[in-house]
Amino acid sequence: MANIKKGDLVQVISGPSQARGGDRGKQGKVIEVLVEKNRVVVEGVNFVTKHVRVGQTQRGTKTGGIETHEASIHVSNVALVDPKTKKPTRVGFREETVTKDGVTKTVRVRFAKKSGEDL
Repeated sequence: MANIKKGDLVQVISGPSQARGGDRGKQGKVIEVLVEKNRVVVEGVNFVTKHVRVGQTQRGTKTGGIETHEASIHVSNVALVDPKTKKPTRVGFREETVTKDGVTKTVRVRFAKKSGEDL
């Protein structure tokens, strides 16, 4: 089970501060997790400019030009945000037994280490 999943609220914990033009301290939702590269794409963080060749759609409108979108950052540079304190926290796992329709199952659950609350 992964520490960070798509849809989680994370905070950037390394890099230049916002006063110096960086992203440290910013919070955002995870858009995409690139497991094989150990990277995540976070909403509103690490914007890059991309030059796209000008083309035309079938209706005749022009596409392309200079676009900005989020680039990936390494998973070690972000930390999950604790739902209780709204501050970055580490992630722990614990096993719980869940009974559903008379079937008992053991399930791994992620929890915030600071507050102990489930994620």
